[in-house]
Amino acid sequence: MAEEKTAAGQGQERKPVLPVAGRRNVLVTSALPYVNNVPHLGNLVGCVLSADAYARYCRLRGHNVLFICGTDEYGTATEARALQEGCSPREICDRYHALHREVYRWFGISFDHFGRTSSPEQTEICQGVFRRLLDNGWLSEKTIQQLHCGGECQRFLADRLVEGSCPVQGCGYGSARGDQCEKCGELLNSIDLIDPKCKVCGSTPSVRDTDHLFLELPLLKEKLERYIDGASGDGSWSQNAVQVTNAWLKGGLKPRCITRDLKWGVPVPHDKYKDKVFYVWFDAPIGYISITACYTPEWEKWWKNPENVELYQFMGKDNVPFHTVMFPSTLLGTGENWTLLKTISVTEYLNYESGKFSKSKGIGVFGNDARDTNIPPEVWRYYLLTNRPESSDTQFTWTDLQAKLNNELVHKLGNFINRVLSFIAKPEGVGYGSIIPPATNAESHPLTQAISETVGKLVDQYIDAMDKVKLKQGLKIAMAICNEGNAYLQESQFWKLYKEDPPGCATVIKTSAGLVYLLACLLEPFMPSFSKEVLQQLNLCPEEHLSFFDEKGERDKAKRPWDLIPPGHRIGKPAPLFKGLDDKAVKGFKEKFAGSQAERRLRAEVATQLEETQLSS
Repeated sequence: MAEEKTAAGQGQERKPVLPVAGRRNVLVTSALPYVNNVPHLGNLVGCVLSADAYARYCRLRGHNVLFICGTDEYGTATEARALQEGCSPREICDRYHALHREVYRWFGISFDHFGRTSSPEQTEICQGVFRRLLDNGWLSEKTIQQLHCGGECQRFLADRLVEGSCPVQGCGYGSARGDQCEKCGELLNSIDLIDPKCKVCGSTPSVRDTDHLFLELPLLKEKLERYIDGASGDGSWSQNAVQVTNAWLKGGLKPRCITRDLKWGVPVPHDKYKDKVFYVWFDAPIGYISITACYTPEWEKWWKNPENVELYQFMGKDNVPFHTVMFPSTLLGTGENWTLLKTISVTEYLNYESGKFSKSKGIGVFGNDARDTNIPPEVWRYYLLTNRPESSDTQFTWTDLQAKLNNELVHKLGNFINRVLSFIAKPEGVGYGSIIPPATNAESHPLTQAISETVGKLVDQYIDAMDKVKLKQGLKIAMAICNEGNAYLQESQFWKLYKEDPPGCATVIKTSAGLVYLLACLLEPFMPSFSKEVLQQLNLCPEEHLSFFDEKGERDKAKRPWDLIPPGHRIGKPAPLFKGLDDKAVKGFKEKFAGSQAERRLRAEVATQLEETQLSS
């Protein structure tokens, strides 16, 4: 079913977005969040929020955009969580899919469709890809050694059902998973773990032989390298994505196992392996395709149309090899005309205070936590995107959030907009009675001409940065326009001009109102609810006004900000846009979100018991 383009794909039914001849067609995906937990802030900025900012920017520019995401639901982690909670994997997926949707809705994520991988479409497309690989000779069978639990489980243990110490020299992390070390990021084989334990029953597993299917990456190397050489340059891949991909290639590609001894997953359509399912990293990227197929039966117009569709993918650095090596190799091996990745935008890690965010340990601020702070979503979006870890790890701290909110949003952005609109809203004699005045001498007003030239250059820089998916830089440039606006107001001394030079004052105020509109436009990809509120205060309709189409010449309009809102237009009611954060609130948040989620729950339970005891006495 097609859905309205709103947060997390909620809303009224509408016609599906399909590629249009003669337009730039952009397919945006965010790495599919795994369904076994609520996303934390690091997950959000690395994938979903970054992808949303870019998709919104593309729409602002008039491109034809489809933004696809959904929960990744198959695999070991879901089975493990279901065992832990004593329910079925389907129940886990249903519960957490709903939680994810709610978090993304609150954050204002504008998916065209937010689906899930546990669908009939996923099974059909995944099995179809497998059959093509099998027919083309890119798969092999191998007997491998795998850990088997001889305790309560009596089963072969998939990677994530095993935990032990990392075998990588210099790491030795004591809680490494059987597929990857969370500390050093190295991909692992569970049998190499030191002192492995079954995560379900705690038994020490033994090594046994078992047969599995492998994707022969070495045989696909030539096709893959030819694709990577072209795409990484033409698509301006982020440097960290290039480095990770090249490291995999230089390290020598090895056959990659694509089957697992699990029940929860896409069944392998092969008589010998009918009791196995596909490895989650084989089937999960295919989820982008199947989720699109759930959105429209004409999904091939997006996914088998490389001549007319550009694929942009957003993720954290730990997901890179699966999207630049595994997924392209899988699609290339089918011999079909797939739309392959053009541009990949990869973030480093966002750390929490003095440590790391961790879903498995419940450390950090999670999506539902952000909502419960009563700090508005536009503040969270601004902070995360201005702190986006694009080339190196960055750190979330409550004091930094406070500083950016108070200094940048309240005192600079909010103050500039409120100062301009409040002056226009004042009664005639001290203001303009809520009516935009005419700018009769803008062309000859030196200060206005100077700021128009500066702003025009900044808008060009903004578009250049955003086109290259440099989101952090784009946001910084947009805020630079706010700083220029504040300086322009102050230098003009408009409060004196109102009596001494009425035409000059009218020009300054009308130009400043245009800058307010321009900021609402440029900041929409980062803070959509803020932009909506500003346009309401300007009494402008977002659907009619928010755009930056080259073919309409709207990019050039920014160089004449006094022309952006017509004279005689009546604005709405001005109101403060942001509320500051005081030291007491910051101290409370630091205490509330210290430790893990389990420790927080324990503290809350103790506090509740204490309160009940006091009330009863």
